[in-house]
Amino acid sequence: MASSSPSCHAPKPSPRSALRSTVTPLASGADLEETVRLVEKSGRRVIASQVDVRDRVGLQKALDDAVAELGGLHVIVANAAICPLGNDVPVQGFIDAFDVDFIGVVNTVHVGLPHLGECGSVIITGSVAGLVPQAGGVNGQGGLQGPGGDGYGLAKKMVRDYTRSLALSVGPSKIRVNAIHPTNVDADMLPNPAMYKTFRPDLADPTRTDAEVTFPFMQAMPIPYVEPADISHAVVYLASDESRYVTGQQLFVDAGASLKLGI
Repeated sequence: MASSSPSCHAPKPSPRSALRSTVTPLASGADLEETVRLVEKSGRRVIASQVDVRDRVGLQKALDDAVAELGGLHVIVANAAICPLGNDVPVQGFIDAFDVDFIGVVNTVHVGLPHLGECGSVIITGSVAGLVPQAGGVNGQGGLQGPGGDGYGLAKKMVRDYTRSLALSVGPSKIRVNAIHPTNVDADMLPNPAMYKTFRPDLADPTRTDAEVTFPFMQAMPIPYVEPADISHAVVYLASDESRYVTGQQLFVDAGASLKLGI
């Protein structure tokens, strides 16, 4: 997010590096266009680029150009992620999930850090499910399924440690670094057959209706999931001056799921 308006990057990969194992829809050009429309509707400027987060060179150029145009950078939000679940996903699923969910986060943060000054904020999206030990399970149903689930889980666990370490390193520069860990979110990553199977392994071909029976079991509060806006509110708080002394924190927006899962 630059000084006068944000620079948006859709995590859609280029053809040369397509995510072969992904079973959920990726962010699209239409999504990016809608973001641009919403920003401009608010009266702010926006520079939009479609960049693969695994491509640090591409990210660096897009961000440097945006900062040069808008005049500065104050907030970094590393949010791109995939979760190719399923025991039928090949080992490429591990590679894709880890490369996007951890290396992509590191790339996003590291190309932006040189532009941040005092009061800068780095915000990284983690995951409650990703923090559950793979030998344990989500809601007693077993770990996230397949190589993609393993890669996703490893990446999110490393995000937790990365956030803490980076916060200590940049603290003397008065730059804040925090992670947000959501529970189930009613967004594109949740409604898909592989996710339904994770929650209902007892059924051969579970539907969303089948899975929603067990969604609330993961949280301490009796809800099936949180809304995307619940996460956005946390991001806005961590980006604002109201959180000026909040750093190195793992903020769970999860209706008590982390408590219930013991993480």
